[in-house]
Amino acid sequence: MAIKRTRESEEMYLETILLLHKNSANVRAVDVCEELGYVKSSVSRGINLLKDKGFITIDHATGNISFTEEGKKKAEGIYERHQTLTKVLIKVGADKELAEENACRIEHVVSDEMMDVFRKFISK
Repeated sequence: MAIKRTRESEEMYLETILLLHKNSANVRAVDVCEELGYVKSSVSRGINLLKDKGFITIDHATGNISFTEEGKKKAEGIYERHQTLTKVLIKVGADKELAEENACRIEHVVSDEMMDVFRKFISK
């Protein structure tokens, strides 16, 4: 179970950083804290793990977080899964808020094969 939680947490951080970058060129750990409502120590640990895995870089002078090429690709993939799942849930009758909330949880555990099924479903 710990592996799943680590992956989910990692993906949440990556997606959050991506979304924050859509609104601002400069994203820092404090911005991630505010967006997710997590304590600074948890975000600091998560950010450092992303850095250690080569997904992000941190400007030591400003604290600004930037994606590596691999990190951006991974974050965009996670966000695409979220958007696809939201569309599927809306298409089957969920309201937007409920769809968003559940897509956020489902995106971390659904298989690639099932995502292909969902993509085909919404393209009809």
